[in-house]
Amino acid sequence: MRAKVTLSRRENAAARHERTTRIAQRLQEVYPDATCELVFNSPWQLLIATILSAQCTDKMVNQVTPALFEQFPDAKSLARAPQRTIERLIRKTGFYSQKAKAIRACAQHVSERFGGDVPQAMDDLTRLQGVGRKTASVVLGTAFGQPAVFVDTHVKRLTYRLGVTRSDDPLEIEQDIRKLLPPEQWTTFCHRLIHHGRRVCFARKPQCGTCPLADLCPQIGV
Repeated sequence: MRAKVTLSRRENAAARHERTTRIAQRLQEVYPDATCELVFNSPWQLLIATILSAQCTDKMVNQVTPALFEQFPDAKSLARAPQRTIERLIRKTGFYSQKAKAIRACAQHVSERFGGDVPQAMDDLTRLQGVGRKTASVVLGTAFGQPAVFVDTHVKRLTYRLGVTRSDDPLEIEQDIRKLLPPEQWTTFCHRLIHHGRRVCFARKPQCGTCPLADLCPQIGV
């Protein structure tokens, strides 16, 4: 049985760094193969799937995208697609009208400015319709292998609960992770946090009794 780490509300930077390193190591042991749960075959497909995943489950997005990508396999074809056709294909993801406009505009931008290729720079990605910092980071880290931190609802919830951050602001959380872990761990750490959030550390009724991070978590026993 692992001994529970004694945590202080005023934990210093060195102690937080050491504990975050242990959290990352433990997550690697538990979820060694964790990766993005969106199904994709190219950076373009991941970009569109991530936009569609807003306020929708990855499972539902994975049900919708095969038909979308079969009919419109690249940016140029999606840019020319009728709005109503896109809406029909993505309807189950919710907010389908806004999402259809976003991915169509995104496709037009990628097609016209980047020759149909997804850009590999944060500034270029975040200028695309429907693409915020989180979506851009998912694409950069997962499709292009660049060191990237993406803060979704799971990463936000777990980093706060685990004491990795004291902030609820996504940009500040990103900066905290960047300070505490080496760049080569950023993307996998985020994917593993998401896996853990979907399987154990739920928003409501987290399974603390069976959590493999229980001895490293400041929330348990408080």
